[in-house]
Amino acid sequence: MLKKLFQSLRLPLSRLPHQRRAPDILTARQHSLKRQDISRHAVNVVERLQKAGYQAYVVGGCVRDLLLHIEPKDYDVATSATPEQVRAEFRNARVIGRRFKLVHVHFGREIIEVATFRADHPLDDDDDHQASRNQNGRILRDNIYGSLEDDAQRRDFTINALYYDPSSERILDHTHGVHDIRNRLIRLIGSPEQRYQEDPVRMLRAIRFAAKLDFDLEHHSAEPIRHLAHLLKEIPAARLFDETIKLFLGGQAEETLELLLHYDLFAPLFPATAVALRHNPDYTGHLIRQALINTDERIAQGKPVTPAFLFAALLWPALPARVLELQDRGIPPIPAMQEAAHDLIWEQCQRTSIPKRFTIPMREIWDMQERLPRRHGRRADQLLENPRFRAGYDFLLLRESAGEKTSGLGDWWTDYQEATGSERREMIRNLDDEGRSNTRKRRRGGRRRNSSKAAPLSDD
Repeated sequence: MLKKLFQSLRLPLSRLPHQRRAPDILTARQHSLKRQDISRHAVNVVERLQKAGYQAYVVGGCVRDLLLHIEPKDYDVATSATPEQVRAEFRNARVIGRRFKLVHVHFGREIIEVATFRADHPLDDDDDHQASRNQNGRILRDNIYGSLEDDAQRRDFTINALYYDPSSERILDHTHGVHDIRNRLIRLIGSPEQRYQEDPVRMLRAIRFAAKLDFDLEHHSAEPIRHLAHLLKEIPAARLFDETIKLFLGGQAEETLELLLHYDLFAPLFPATAVALRHNPDYTGHLIRQALINTDERIAQGKPVTPAFLFAALLWPALPARVLELQDRGIPPIPAMQEAAHDLIWEQCQRTSIPKRFTIPMREIWDMQERLPRRHGRRADQLLENPRFRAGYDFLLLRESAGEKTSGLGDWWTDYQEATGSERREMIRNLDDEGRSNTRKRRRGGRRRNSSKAAPLSDD
């Protein structure tokens, strides 16, 4: 008892409990969100839990997005019921997670995620089997349940701490989230430094929301990010891969990159590329930005995008120097490319664990960059039939747009795809003639050099 008292007296102000206040209550006349805008399955979950005697609300990003007239991607529910109690109410539900227990209620392809109200951690009891932190303050387990007011203070950003009751059509706002939405601000709840230490991924989430919503990062929420960026190295690589996908495949990848660079968050995610960016900022920056612009355009047009191409572009600037180093040791170009690609991907997977279903096509796209210049004989037609040709060709054009000199290789392949059979044969003959001509020139040049060596000028 005395130990807990002394520890509480030593707490810095930033770690004292949040000051509680009555929530702002917005009636249906005071906000634009309508019950019919909400997923009927989410409404069903809330009403069934309320009927069973529990508190329940639609909460989080879906409420925020609907207030901004954005179509939510998914719906979350917060409730006073424990995961086991929620599971007992729904036969189509399953409890998931260990670090943070949740319930997924399945309605066909739609999943409603239900979380029990959380409370703050006891800072002096890290051995609790329900909650624990590491030495830097990162939350390792978070299953301390509490009240609605507790839950609002445990959420990350004010704009994500809005609770909507479909029955009364009221919004409960404990953290001035509606005010920040109107002022287009991303603001952390509580002490920013403590909240980032609890979960460093919140720094990435702040960047993602700022880019997605075109909001500004509130000054105090932005200030600690640069000196805490290194904490991302502690996050499991699988989780960072998921966050990276959300960052770059949300339709605002170019703006996201600028924010990551501005707040020194890019290097913890892509250390090898960050080195390439320092050594060759013009080429590396142009190639990556153009890849992200192309990705944003495809998403805006409803076209499919693949993480394999995106990661191939993000990592490519770090690859050529490694390939040249291996070639200087006598390894032929294609094996050098393959070995360098293997090593680079392995290193990257220590930070973001890219699944094999993406690393394999990544390596094939890179491998095509060594094969595309080899067009003589039947090789051009064989390459054209390769299932990775289109991705490799698009990647070649991306490299050229960044300033790489390829002697018109991209134009040649563009023409070759559009040419008739006879025109293609003529293009290959021209390549063969050009190759023979270059060989003769090299031989004549070699003879001239040998002759000059045999009869050097003398001062005698």
